[in-house]
Amino acid sequence: MAGIAALGIAYVLSQFYRSFLAVLTPALTLELGATKADLSLASGAWFAAFALLQFVVGVSLDKYGPKITVATMLAFCGGGGALIFGLATAPWMIVVAMVLLGAGCAPVLMASIFIFAHSYPPARLAVMTSWMIAFGSAGNVAGTSPLAAAAEFFGWRHVMLALAAVSVLTGLALMALVSDPKIEKNPRAGVGFAGFIEALRIRKLWPIIPLVGMNYAPSVGILGLWAGPYLTDVYGADSLLIGHVTLFMAIAVVTGSFVYGPLDTIFGTRKWVAVAGNTGSVLVVAFLALFPESGIARVTVSLVLIGLFGASYALIMAHARAYLPSHLTGRGMALLNFFSMGTVGVMQFLTGAVATAATVPGKPVVAYSALFGFYALTLGIAVAIYLFSRDARPEGIETRGARWRRR
Repeated sequence: MAGIAALGIAYVLSQFYRSFLAVLTPALTLELGATKADLSLASGAWFAAFALLQFVVGVSLDKYGPKITVATMLAFCGGGGALIFGLATAPWMIVVAMVLLGAGCAPVLMASIFIFAHSYPPARLAVMTSWMIAFGSAGNVAGTSPLAAAAEFFGWRHVMLALAAVSVLTGLALMALVSDPKIEKNPRAGVGFAGFIEALRIRKLWPIIPLVGMNYAPSVGILGLWAGPYLTDVYGADSLLIGHVTLFMAIAVVTGSFVYGPLDTIFGTRKWVAVAGNTGSVLVVAFLALFPESGIARVTVSLVLIGLFGASYALIMAHARAYLPSHLTGRGMALLNFFSMGTVGVMQFLTGAVATAATVPGKPVVAYSALFGFYALTLGIAVAIYLFSRDARPEGIETRGARWRRR
């Protein structure tokens, strides 16, 4: 239990590091001369590093276990990245720091899911993963108003240097407290990177993969990057107002993770819960695309709903996990996480290009209308493809419909 708690703290750091840039936008622009393109590159670099490291993480989880994988990567890469960020004197140093932070956070959730999948009944996977994400999403909350207040009081550099120390200490705690689950080895299993090919050949995963990639992209992209520039350019918001608005959105992400967790067992379906939630996300993002100047109150409500609807990651991962054989748990889940974070990283780069291409001097709202429209279109396509997936009902749990038919 202490090991799970340590993983929870590590995941708080992971969530913080992927979403804190929005609040520091004014400071980084003023002190380092960072542009929108620089910040988009830095945010995308975090997700690109996170995604690419999933292949190393997957092999390491299956071969060496979660303890050494997560402890060493978080301490060395996470701690080093936060240190470089705190000492940065130019935008390129921010990009380097975000690459290291992405690498350090890459194994945290996968190590947790690996332990859950091998230590608890399959029917509990979605709930436990959702609750881990909900707990870790406190990092999103910390990256909003609390970060803005701390940066104003202590200075953002001192805050990042303190987080470097926290990352190293958390890595040491993981090494001391996490226990690797006992797993029976499959002698016919694909070894090393061959296991990723074996997992990718499972056709039932194919229609799920696009939504694994896109369900999270609007929520984290807006919360972690675009909320700051959008509120600044369109509404003249300062760091504190950005912090307050994104705080509500971050709380919604936490709430959404708790809400999604048990819904598959309540309704007896993972597919249609995911379809409903992500359709809601498409509609809200489309509203922002059509009405980007609807007022700060409506914008805040819209961002809250995007955070709430966009918390379906654990549910969709549990849907996909149902089709992975035991010996491919680490590499299969890491492969799916590669598509998830890789898509987010690509979307950070693409949305930066979309916003830049749509920029009209004196009319910043045009760029953000195009930005939100792009999110709505790509997520809508992913939901349409997901409709062709085969449903996976929670194993070991009798649904209300089944009980009614038995009567």
